[in-house]
Amino acid sequence: MSSFDTRHRTATIDGLEVFYRESGQPDNPTLVLLHGFPSSSHMFRNLIAELADEFHVIAPDHIGFGRSSMPAVDEFDYSFDRLAEITEQLLDRLGVDTFALYIQDYGAPIGLRIAAKHPERVTALITQSGNAYREGFTPFWDVLFAHAQNRAEHEPAVRELLELDATRWQYTHGVPADRLDRIAPETWLTDQAGLDRPGNKEIQLQLFWDYQFNLDGYPAFHEYFRTHRPPTLVAWGRGDEIFGPAGAEAFATDLPDAEIHLLDAGHFALETHGQEIADLIRDFLRRNP
Repeated sequence: MSSFDTRHRTATIDGLEVFYRESGQPDNPTLVLLHGFPSSSHMFRNLIAELADEFHVIAPDHIGFGRSSMPAVDEFDYSFDRLAEITEQLLDRLGVDTFALYIQDYGAPIGLRIAAKHPERVTALITQSGNAYREGFTPFWDVLFAHAQNRAEHEPAVRELLELDATRWQYTHGVPADRLDRIAPETWLTDQAGLDRPGNKEIQLQLFWDYQFNLDGYPAFHEYFRTHRPPTLVAWGRGDEIFGPAGAEAFATDLPDAEIHLLDAGHFALETHGQEIADLIRDFLRRNP
């Protein structure tokens, strides 16, 4: 398989167009890739090509991101509950009954809602800066949690996180100097183009505000971990200043058999350590089909 084998498709869910990338044979084990902020399924372009020889890979764009529909903030409930519902309906539409989940950033609260609701469907978890513990939050979140309590006062500071310098920083922080040249500039430029669409910043501000309610779901996620013990691979950038390495190590609290790897990378570790992560996933899923 190669990147040329990836299919780019859409499905209509609740009247909205959900874009997704798909590759590999459907009779192979399925791996669902859920992206984070401010990206899209584009972040998985290389990983899809690397793994599709052995796995059936599906990577959707969340509503408001990438090539999926982007209704105005007053026309759609931009909440993580709703994004999880759309994702679950997409998998139902595609006939994907069981699957491994790769969760990154926003993909974590979306994917873990699905996993906790349908533990019998999730064969394994792979988390790459996909936080599920309070220990993972760094000072980066101070202004976001302040914004959750007082939107008007803190919105100007939070809006700075939606500009090009901040988007570029998400890709470059925590990356060793000798790996910076592996980051393709179209990554942050593509993400910024999405953020700069009319009305999208208001969507992102609403999701920033709604993120506080993900923490209310952590006890249910932890109970899911303890009760169902999904095989779990943690591949996390130790230099991530958004979700720190303590968030990676915290998975061992409820999943003592979790395989935890701290890589010399930042938040978007696939850009600089894609081969290492792909090798970890291939080995892990072979042992946990």
